[in-house]
Amino acid sequence: MDVATAALLSGLAGLVIGAFAVIAVRYSERQQTTVPEPPAPPPLPAGVGDVLHVLRSSGIVVDSADAVVNTSPAAASYGLVRGRELVHAELRHLARQVRRDGVIREAQLELSRGPVGRGRVLMHARVAPLGISHVLLLLDDITQVRRVEEVRRDFVANVSHELKTPVGGLALLAEAVLDAREDPEAVERFARRMQVEAARLSQLVKEIVDLSRLQVADGLHEPQLVDVGTLINEALDHTRLGAEAKQIDLAAACEPDLKVFGDEDLLVTAVRNLVGNAIAYSDPGTKVAVGGRRVDDIIEITVSDQGHGIPESEQSRIFERFYRVDAARSRATGGTGLGLAIVKHICSNHGGDVSVWSEEGRGSTFTIRLPAAADRSGDNTADPSTQREGHE
Repeated sequence: MDVATAALLSGLAGLVIGAFAVIAVRYSERQQTTVPEPPAPPPLPAGVGDVLHVLRSSGIVVDSADAVVNTSPAAASYGLVRGRELVHAELRHLARQVRRDGVIREAQLELSRGPVGRGRVLMHARVAPLGISHVLLLLDDITQVRRVEEVRRDFVANVSHELKTPVGGLALLAEAVLDAREDPEAVERFARRMQVEAARLSQLVKEIVDLSRLQVADGLHEPQLVDVGTLINEALDHTRLGAEAKQIDLAAACEPDLKVFGDEDLLVTAVRNLVGNAIAYSDPGTKVAVGGRRVDDIIEITVSDQGHGIPESEQSRIFERFYRVDAARSRATGGTGLGLAIVKHICSNHGGDVSVWSEEGRGSTFTIRLPAAADRSGDNTADPSTQREGHE
């Protein structure tokens, strides 16, 4: 091999080795500068999605980046998630704490109901780790539970306040009787006042018991067929003395053969309370009218008066317990503030409702609406109570 050929081969070998060296260096540099792909997040445990979709609670699963990966239908309806995002910062904070230390946490949170408006919802949140990188949030709406607790607490406070008045009055009157024991006329006057306060206390206790029983009742047991005309007449009989004392005329106009199913004593109490209120808040010489009629499958019982009327701003609250439009006048007439609340609960337990129309200076009309009993006029197997009425 001559010298020129050897030199050429040596040059070619050098070029090949140099090219391989450059390629190796470039590959090494690329490997050092390339960011490795992150590992895929582990999948959710099997069955989590199925469980979430049958939960009544709001269930949400988030990943390590706080992105929502699965949710129950309730969570969306409460506005807790939007797309793959947890809407409320409080929930994100809880999820991060649990992810950090793996400790299950519970909290009560007052959250906004939506992006606009001032609606709030009280949620009990329980947050727990789920697998390696996921966190499960379970939220229950306890707004109604809290509201019931507040109503119950207010009820107890109101009962205590209302009982103090007649009890305190009786104590003071008893002291007055002792001080005036040498004065027969004063003793008689104080004794009569004690009778009034004792009657008021007795009525208050009775209405508290009645209302409590109605509130815990889950419905009517063995409802009977009740004749509406009969219950109206009975309610008027209970209030006639009070009406005569104020020279108020009581009038009744009821369509024949109106029947409802229910508890006759409770229904009489409801109508009697409305008539009693109408008498108490009407001036002497006016009229209170009670009517009954059927409208489609509904029986309507109305009680109308010619009293002073109820301001429109007060009408939405008059069925609340212990609420009085005119507290001073209510106390003067012996009112407890429970009569209309009792009416509302009686109507509710019978599958009906009660409403009011009123205008200041033109009086008020209260309307009880109840489901009409089915017409059995052509049925030989009539209700036993119907047969008894026919014989009577």
